[in-house]
Amino acid sequence: MTDTNDPQPASGNNLELLYSVPVELSVQLGSCMMPMKNVLELTPGTVVQLNKKADQPADLYVNDKLIAQGEIVVVDNTFGIKITKLA
Repeated sequence: MTDTNDPQPASGNNLELLYSVPVELSVQLGSCMMPMKNVLELTPGTVVQLNKKADQPADLYVNDKLIAQGEIVVVDNTFGIKITKLA
């Protein structure tokens, strides 16, 4: 006898249930370490040097997990990323 309240095992057909789950995509151009004193002194126009060279790929994250790298592009006056490598 099967209890109808028991969860069904995941199968390929049930994967479609996940398609509408929202996830956060973010792109990181680079990062740096900076003393809090310097952070507090930031003003409009200040340039913060990051740890990546301009020709290095940007990192694409889904929910804080690296999934790909790519090139920054501009599409209709907004930024985008062209995927060049999957992690």
